[in-house]
Amino acid sequence: MPFSDLPRLTTRRLVLVPMTTGALRALVSGGDPGLPVAAGYPHADTLDALQLLAGTDDPPAAWFVVLAESGAVVGDCGAKGPPDPSGRLEIGYGLAAPYRGRGYGSEAVAAMVGWLGEQDGVAAVVAEVEVGNLVSRRLLERIGFTLEETAGGCWRLSLSP
Repeated sequence: MPFSDLPRLTTRRLVLVPMTTGALRALVSGGDPGLPVAAGYPHADTLDALQLLAGTDDPPAAWFVVLAESGAVVGDCGAKGPPDPSGRLEIGYGLAAPYRGRGYGSEAVAAMVGWLGEQDGVAAVVAEVEVGNLVSRRLLERIGFTLEETAGGCWRLSLSP
């Protein structure tokens, strides 16, 4: 689904604002994405993923995670590509360090997964987490993901909507 067709997703404390290609490219080049950016965002891992998205002609669904109270971008979340032939859609997400441990990640990922799971062609949402990143694994398990396997230094978890 093109960036321009994505809805805003709202939770109790967050607004997931669809990324535009222009905002994404501005952010990765050090420019103004059109939204205030909180301290610590984007962090290095996020910037690497966003650079990959910015270099594609048809980027997958992605959102900025914005605090409703301040309007500042504190993270991002989205699909890593389209669903595979069996309908499995891989997601990624990240928050700036000062905003972790407050439940924002759970809120954002639950909202995103809820919407993605309703889309045509999506049979399951999957995520890979580095072995040892218990915080991220627990976040996914809290919203209903289950562990499928451990391979290549990662836990692979999935959720069937």
